[in-house]
Amino acid sequence: MNLSYWEQKSWFSNIDFTIVGSGVVGLNCALELRRMHPKARILVLEKGKLPQGASTKNAGFACFGSISEILSDLKTHSEQEVFQLVQDRFDGIQSLRTLLGDNAIGYQNNGGHELFLNKDVALYESCLGQVEYVNGLLRPVFGKDAFKVLPNRFKFSGINGNYISQIYEGQIDTGKMMYSLLQLSYQKDINILNGTEVNSFEDTGAEVLVKTDNMDFTTNKLLIATNGFAAQLLSENVEPARAQVLITKPIKGLNIKGTFHLEEGYYYFRNIDNRILLGGGRNLDFKAEETTEFGNTHLVQNKLNQLLKTVILPEQSYEIDYNWSGIMGVGQQKKPIIKQVSDNVSCGVRLGGMGIAIGSIVGKNLANLIA
Repeated sequence: MNLSYWEQKSWFSNIDFTIVGSGVVGLNCALELRRMHPKARILVLEKGKLPQGASTKNAGFACFGSISEILSDLKTHSEQEVFQLVQDRFDGIQSLRTLLGDNAIGYQNNGGHELFLNKDVALYESCLGQVEYVNGLLRPVFGKDAFKVLPNRFKFSGINGNYISQIYEGQIDTGKMMYSLLQLSYQKDINILNGTEVNSFEDTGAEVLVKTDNMDFTTNKLLIATNGFAAQLLSENVEPARAQVLITKPIKGLNIKGTFHLEEGYYYFRNIDNRILLGGGRNLDFKAEETTEFGNTHLVQNKLNQLLKTVILPEQSYEIDYNWSGIMGVGQQKKPIIKQVSDNVSCGVRLGGMGIAIGSIVGKNLANLIA
């Protein structure tokens, strides 16, 4: 890009903080920096026309982890680590609600329910036997027992007996949330440039040289919040994970309400605007879904359609309206990576599919890491 004097002066001169990524983490980071530095020049770069990765592509679950996910995490994490993961998710959702307000994000507390298919009877019985233990572990987070065994009141088909429900989980309108975050950022004089992809950077010690597909410029500090795309800029343990999603057309008389998990969280669905939104299926071919390419596959879409027809809406007619995909950032550990990469560069990435829950906290912690 051949910048004019005015463009150079107004947009790319004397930048104090540059944030890569305008998703939940990036904008919360920018807002926290603005709170701490009222007069700083803050620039956010976003390669997409909208936040590109998962922030506007996710299912809108304000969740803390289903019981099978908690038990699975306890196989690879200590009790204290799992407790802290859930505490961070709880704190993150409360932070987001406080920052924007429940109405602005479409927040509803309808509970989160885990369903167990008939073929998963061993997993179902194992989780039933661990409800009291998990409630005890997490009681300091919620103040009361979070998990309860509830009847199949929505009449799903082909599942074992009851749900194991997390009564404190909720759902949000992802579009409203990101729109509200963007509007608040504009109000706080945070400059956001879309359609600008960062290709590389160099920390010279005194400042950071940022090279984009349009122009090069310098900034005092660089903060990377690209999550699933982190490997394109950083050498950190973050792998991309594509999540495929579909949504039905409005269904007359739909009485399903809440967020729902199947098969240890690899499938998930919810109600929204008299529709069913359903996603997941990367466990069908982990390697194929370990990609930064958006798109859908017949393998996953056929499985999602099968679940709709045989489990979720077995006695109702429905039509698929459209589908999409998003890119998450995952790794062997669930704990996000919030660290200083060099003297003037830091990152907040690897949200592990919990961006809604922990994005605000990760963004704040990233800002506080360098400020």
